Formats: sequence, structure tokens, C-alpha cells
Amino acid sequence: MTTESLAEFSEQFSDEPGYLDMAAVGPLGRPARDDESAQSSLLGRARFGTIPSLLEQDARAREAVASLTGFGSDSVVFQPSTTQAMTQAIFGVEGELLLSTNEYPGITVAAERAGGVLGREVRWFTPESGHVTPEALRDELTPDTAAVVVSLVDFRTGYRIDLDAVREVIGDRLLLVDAVQGLGAVDAPWQVADVIAAGGQKWLRAGFGTGFLALSDRALERLEPVLSGFAGIDTDNVDPIVAPPPARVARSFQLTRPDPVAEARLSASIEELVAIGVSSVASAIAENVTRIIDLADEFALPVVSPRDESERAGIVVLEPEDGALTYLAASLHNHGITATTRNGRVRLSPPATADEETFAMLRAALISFGTVAP
Repeated sequence: MTTESLAEFSEQFSDEPGYLDMAAVGPLGRPARDDESAQSSLLGRARFGTIPSLLEQDARAREAVASLTGFGSDSVVFQPSTTQAMTQAIFGVEGELLLSTNEYPGITVAAERAGGVLGREVRWFTPESGHVTPEALRDELTPDTAAVVVSLVDFRTGYRIDLDAVREVIGDRLLLVDAVQGLGAVDAPWQVADVIAAGGQKWLRAGFGTGFLALSDRALERLEPVLSGFAGIDTDNVDPIVAPPPARVARSFQLTRPDPVAEARLSASIEELVAIGVSSVASAIAENVTRIIDLADEFALPVVSPRDESERAGIVVLEPEDGALTYLAASLHNHGITATTRNGRVRLSPPATADEETFAMLRAALISFGTVAP
């Protein structure tokens, strides 16, 4: 990303210096806020002709996702969250589902529900390295495995999986990808996946209540749309007693019509990202991650997230020595650094737009930590 384009991109956001928690929530940008205001105003006035224009946001959102992922717009359906999108996909798997016990709870709970309520076959494994790698998946595959679930980026460790290698390992099986910690932070080969599920509240900066499910032709053929409502059928003339089966299209994986105001936020955020260039934004994030790792090394703070750029995205995880976590968390808080602290670790996740003041604040926090830590 050139200095000019980065400055142009930064102008769209007003998050305060010190914000290093994109893996939790990405602050809304001006395009999303403006579109939300415009669509809410239309809904509030309900003037003649405004309601049909609101409903046009669905096609806009699907086109935006298509431009970002490479999937066709007809293969995309809006979802209010990553968890709901992944639940739709996981419930639809017929055959053995393979996944790690270390996955995000939204995935593991959905798999447990699918196994307990629907009788789906779920094969669990816990990778020895802590990371879900292509090699670990290869060792766990069985002839009955129909689908494999992975996160592009592990929310705990920041490890980024090699999707190309995973596809090569699992062959013709369905590949379901939770992309929420990677979409908008890295440029990935989305086309090798059969299912992409992501929410817009993190790196896409579209706010809560936004997300999508993108499905390959194979996924549409093999997944059963279990949680399919009236919005997923081919006719509006529904018999109240005997409803027709869901259509074998992406929109069958939804319960009801989506929120057009949320769709507008998602569309605006993705359109801005695509206009600037995903690879450019990802490069700026990668540079900021490197700066954080260098600062951690300077102050002898153990970095337990990947250092290799091919295995990382936008997350840096620090694991201070026993008894030092409280001091580190307090120092970050006292110097205005927003981060996530859990399970003995601190997770820092910088936006592409992190400025020099943010890094100065982080350095000051680490200096303070060094003077008080045991």
C-alpha cells in the first residue's frame, strides 16, 4: 500500500490511538456508518418507493462478497454472524465431520449439537502442536470423512493454516472454513474452500449483525439445508401445512429475510476494502504485526504466536512469565492500549491504520511493565 493510499484508507476511520484489538471488534469506518445512516433514514421515512430500494441491499451485499472471495454472487447468502453461518453448514453435513477440539466454541458447539440432535457423525481430534496443520488433518482422515472444518486463523494462537495444502490433503471432501479472523486481514486462496463463513464485526469493520455464507457448487449439492425457513423456498405461495422443500441454492441456508441496514454496512465496508486492495491492506497489517513482534523482543516478552509471515495473519500473542500477566495487562490499560487478555496471554491485533502514536503508547506501556514486573 502506498503512503497516499494508506492515508486515504485511514481517513475512513476514526478509531482512537492505542486500539490493538481488531481480532475482537473492528471499529466501524465512515462508509459503513454513512450507509447505515442513509438506509435507516429511508426506513424511518418510509416514503413512496423507499422500501423496494432497501430490499436491493441483499443483491448489493452478495455482489460485494463475491468481489472479495471470488465466489459467484448467487453462491452467497447473508448471515448475521460467523456462528450462524457455520451452524448452517455444519448441520448440513451428511457423513463424518472432522474438526479439532481447539476450534472456536461457535464451531465446536454447533458440531456437538449436530451430533447430539441430528445424529451426525463427528470425529474430534486434538493436535499435538496445538495448531491444526495439513499434516495433523491427514493423520485423522478416515474413509468416512465427508467434510473437514478449519479456521483460517486460530483466534487463540494467531496461527494461519495453509488452505492450499489442506485442500491437497483432504481431496474431494468438503472444506468448511471459518474465515472471520482472516477475511480483511490476509489475502487467501478462498476458491479452494467449499464453504466460507465470516462475520463482518472484526477485520471487515462492518459491525455486529453482519456476515455471510459462501458455498461452492459441491457444497450446494452435498449439504442439506436443515435450518431453512420460508426465505429459502422457490415460491411465495406456501401451504401452511405442507411447505415445499428448500431450493438447492445458497439462499436456502437462511431462516428469514436479512436485515437490509446490516447488509448496507457490510457492502460499504467490503466495497471500500476492495477499492483500496485487499493485498495492500494485508501488507500494512503484516508490517504492523512485525513492529509489535520487534517491540516484544526488545522487552524480552515471549511471543507464542507464529513469526513466519506464511503462518500468521493479524494476531500477536504474548505469554509473560508466571506472575507477570497482571502487570502487563495493567501497564497496557494504563497507557491506553486496547487488547484482549485471557488464559495467561495477551492478544494484540493491529489495524492496517495503526499510527505512530499507537506504537509510542505501546512502547511506553512495555517500558512501564519492565519497571514493575517481577
